[in-house]
Amino acid sequence: MPTKTAEKSKKPTAKAGGGKANGLQQPLKPSEELSAVVGAGPLPRGEVVSKVWEYIKANNLQNPENRREILADDKLRKVFGKDKVTMFEINKHLAQHLK
Repeated sequence: MPTKTAEKSKKPTAKAGGGKANGLQQPLKPSEELSAVVGAGPLPRGEVVSKVWEYIKANNLQNPENRREILADDKLRKVFGKDKVTMFEINKHLAQHLK
């Protein structure tokens, strides 16, 4: 009679390959407005967020008095729809620009 460990080892795991990609790994196409910041090709959601943060830091767009606030430039204003957002709002705005 096989042991429970032997039975468990026969089950395929996602790490063994052939596993389904989770939501953060699924490549999504950015809108035209977001493409101006992150590039035109399909990207996983996590990479989009990283590239937006790289852009924010490279262009010094964090409010120096409150680092949690992002002061949008012309490109980010088209994505966010307003002049200032908090770092906690970014994902909500990005989701509207990913398909």
